[in-house]
Amino acid sequence: MSPLAASIFAFDGLTASREKEHLMISPIRTDPSGGGALPAESSQSSAASASGTAPSAGGDASALTSDFETFLRMLTVQMQNQDPLNPIESSDFAVQLATFSGVEQQVLTNDLLGGLSQGIATPKGLSDYAGWIGREAETTAPVAFTGQAIDLALPKAPAGADRGTLIVRDTAGEVVQDMPVAPGRDRLAWDGTASRGERLAQGTYSFEMRWSAGPEELGADPVGSFSPVAEVRLSRDGDVEVVLADGGVVPAEDVTAVRAA
Repeated sequence: MSPLAASIFAFDGLTASREKEHLMISPIRTDPSGGGALPAESSQSSAASASGTAPSAGGDASALTSDFETFLRMLTVQMQNQDPLNPIESSDFAVQLATFSGVEQQVLTNDLLGGLSQGIATPKGLSDYAGWIGREAETTAPVAFTGQAIDLALPKAPAGADRGTLIVRDTAGEVVQDMPVAPGRDRLAWDGTASRGERLAQGTYSFEMRWSAGPEELGADPVGSFSPVAEVRLSRDGDVEVVLADGGVVPAEDVTAVRAA
């Protein structure tokens, strides 16, 4: 028997002896129902027991399961207000104590498992991303064009698509090029040559693929591109950010692939 359980049983015995003294000095009244004499405070004790042991509907259940002192106070009130003619068995107190312990351990286990799953899903340590520095990361963020061809990772065409168009936009969001691309192609080296053959100026551009089936438009998907990783850092919110060589900053969770430079 644990020391806590032993103290509960000892308190139970002390309460029983006090109830015997209470019966010796309490005034006696007649039960209107013909059931005999009852202590004058029997009905009051029953009401106090009902109000003392039942938590309010608006109570905080999580506080009751995590605050062991509150549980002990509830047990004490329950023992003090039990029916002296039909006292609660000590085994019932042991069951309540065991039930509380089981619930408390389950709550702690759930919290631990939740923390572990969150740590696995979204690692916060910068050391997890140290190997990305100096490599190229694939993202759908706008990419800087410096005159060298940009390797684009084209999205998978939706079912039924028979035509794809690469849409290129500048920093102002204006379309500077629309280029037909056959569905099923997964890579494209974009060299900055516009539709009319002129060379686009160096700068930052974003890409997307528009799909269609005959005259019907099927929607658009962002296009990924590779950029060198210059830095990995933590944001003010504690999330990992990847700083690209062209100055772009993207969340680490938005990186879809990493390759050697």
